[in-house]
Amino acid sequence: MITKLEYERAKAEAARMIRAAGVVITEEEAGKVEVADFGLGNLHAEGAQILTFFCTERVAAKVIALFPRQTEPEHWHPRVGDDPGKEETIRVISGTLYFYVPGAGEVRAGSVPAGKESCYTVRNERVMGPGDQITLEPGTRHWFQAGPEGAVLYTFSTCARDVLDGFTDPNVERQTRLDDGV
Repeated sequence: MITKLEYERAKAEAARMIRAAGVVITEEEAGKVEVADFGLGNLHAEGAQILTFFCTERVAAKVIALFPRQTEPEHWHPRVGDDPGKEETIRVISGTLYFYVPGAGEVRAGSVPAGKESCYTVRNERVMGPGDQITLEPGTRHWFQAGPEGAVLYTFSTCARDVLDGFTDPNVERQTRLDDGV
């Protein structure tokens, strides 16, 4: 849970980062940036700021802003009925992104959030910069973390059903809840 003030500050900073990366967004779009703390209450360590450009029954496009060293928790996009799950391509616009998928390897450039080793099980690291991209098949466990300067990235996918994503950390809540306090 985060405060309304934290939410609004994170939304404004994410809009600034997105624009600084050269992505043109309107004021209305800046106001629609979603701040996700994943219910973990430590936004700058584990979280993401997400602007959905569109999401239809077949395709979605978003931009994600990550603060310096901010980590989007390990997750996967599961089968939903007859749909095999979301296929997703991530493309870095600015900054450095440490991306982790199954396979041989270990965390070198990035870092697992303190005390969360059991929640980050895939360790095959790929260091990505502007113009680098990766495509994930449905159901692939993955997580990613911004470098020290933060990162902005596009995500293009088949239909996005983010509230149905699976997370390795049992404490994750996909919907952000705001504290009634300041």
